[in-house]
Amino acid sequence: MIRLYLVTDRRLVPDLVAAVRAALSSLPPGVAAVQLREKDLPAAALLDLASRLLPVCKAASAPLLINDRVDVARAAGADGVHLPSRGLPVAQARALLGPNRLVGVSCHAPEEIAAAYSDGADFALFGPVWDSPGKAARGAAALKDAVRAAPFPVLAIGGVTAETASQAMEAGAAGVACIRAVLGGADPGAAARELYLAASL
Repeated sequence: MIRLYLVTDRRLVPDLVAAVRAALSSLPPGVAAVQLREKDLPAAALLDLASRLLPVCKAASAPLLINDRVDVARAAGADGVHLPSRGLPVAQARALLGPNRLVGVSCHAPEEIAAAYSDGADFALFGPVWDSPGKAARGAAALKDAVRAAPFPVLAIGGVTAETASQAMEAGAAGVACIRAVLGGADPGAAARELYLAASL
């Protein structure tokens, strides 16, 4: 069960691969996943970064998903792809990736959650649940509605902290997703473990 879904932003850390390694090594195997989200990188640079992250993720039994780029996911041998809410349709991503790789979707309303499930996604991120830069919070009540919209894992994203992580689990989320809560601090390992523990209570 994925409790902590780490979304990358290489601008927050001196060395993204080292930061991801520190975060994952602080957790039990199999409880985390990583979404490589560097949207500004061209395909070749994204593939290079994915290729360096993949062994780090495999060592921690953490799936590596590539944001929006099915071609890069396939070339890197990544575990799947994460689709933005207005990205490639789930069915097309599944057709390109095959049945054994993961397809996640970012959703902002319960009806989007239901659609992602019916289209064959494996899980969804819902948010922003709490305040995050430039985005209005939807709140814990909306998260509850999103969780009830489909019988597959829904993870909370947006304004995730140790305190809000526990609130997300109380609302029925399968786990939490974050960027800054782990990569924005001085110690990604300690931050990741704190969030994981809060999301496991």
